[in-house]
Amino acid sequence: MTSASTRVEHTPATSATRAPGRRLFSIVTGLAALLVLLQGLWAGIFLEHDGERDAASSWIEVHARGGEITLALAVVALVIAWVKLRDRRDLLLGSTALVLLLVLESYIGGLIADDSKDSLTAIHVPLAMATMAVAVWLPLRARHAGPEASGPGTTSRTTETD
Repeated sequence: MTSASTRVEHTPATSATRAPGRRLFSIVTGLAALLVLLQGLWAGIFLEHDGERDAASSWIEVHARGGEITLALAVVALVIAWVKLRDRRDLLLGSTALVLLLVLESYIGGLIADDSKDSLTAIHVPLAMATMAVAVWLPLRARHAGPEASGPGTTSRTTETD
């Protein structure tokens, strides 16, 4: 017995047609996510010195500069989302959240390093986990088609299989 079934395939338009900045946004947020991951690695390296700031000072400095670069990338991603992906509210809000989390994370990190407020580490580390979640989610979310996917940029065709 043979039956014909119909399946609709969506052929997406090029990413440049659908969202000109989506690829650039994915690259920038992907780099930011990588740096957030490296932040954890660098923190682990200097935390092994447990209270001996002089022994860990170079890794603390690497961690601080990495945070600044990560924040700069997040701001670039926010600008890209604002200018080129404004219709992608999810990416705009996610980028804003990432920038705000990184600003707060940097401020708390500065208090820990500069003012020796080590008790704030109990806030700094979980906040870093939230930052990692947003940083990983953003480039993955950017890969998904936004509201424009059902518009003129897509075509559908019907194929028969038996």
